[in-house]
Amino acid sequence: MAFLDLDGLFYAATLLFFIFDPFASVPVFIAMTKGYDEKALVSCANRAVLVAALLFVIFVFIGQPLLNLFGITVNGFRVAGGLVLLLMSMEIIFGLNLIRSGDQNVAWVIIATPILTGPGVITTAIILAVQYDPITVLLAGSFSLVITWFLMRNAHTVTRIVGNQVIDIFSKVVGLLIAAMAVEYIFRGSH
Repeated sequence: MAFLDLDGLFYAATLLFFIFDPFASVPVFIAMTKGYDEKALVSCANRAVLVAALLFVIFVFIGQPLLNLFGITVNGFRVAGGLVLLLMSMEIIFGLNLIRSGDQNVAWVIIATPILTGPGVITTAIILAVQYDPITVLLAGSFSLVITWFLMRNAHTVTRIVGNQVIDIFSKVVGLLIAAMAVEYIFRGSH
């Protein structure tokens, strides 16, 4: 551990924790997986965090060259992520079935990206990888992903304690917040 920059690790972990924002992603996860049994919910949590972790690792190591390879700017990625979030928010607020089909894969894919690993995380991963060594950045990101995974895996317990009506009301509010976040992504990406 002597080779690690502990100040850098603390800075990167704190920054990534707020950008991954595990406490904000859990209500979205509960809203997207409403009606799933416990086994399906745990499976979605496992897959979402695994995919988010893989995307994070990829962008730490080859983020900027990968975007450049496809001719994608970070702003373009922001707009695309914003549109996906906007559709998702419409589904949550109005109970529409735009994104989610009967296929449970759709929920965990959307949770993985753009909710967990969105433009903010990708941009931050690229910047931190230039600023610090990749191991420091990966350890810092792991901190947030482990907390997120723990919270999502226990989402049924949260629902049981709080109750379905409170979750429904809270889901609508979260849907509105996601819509606002989507508009911000689109706005920032288009300027």
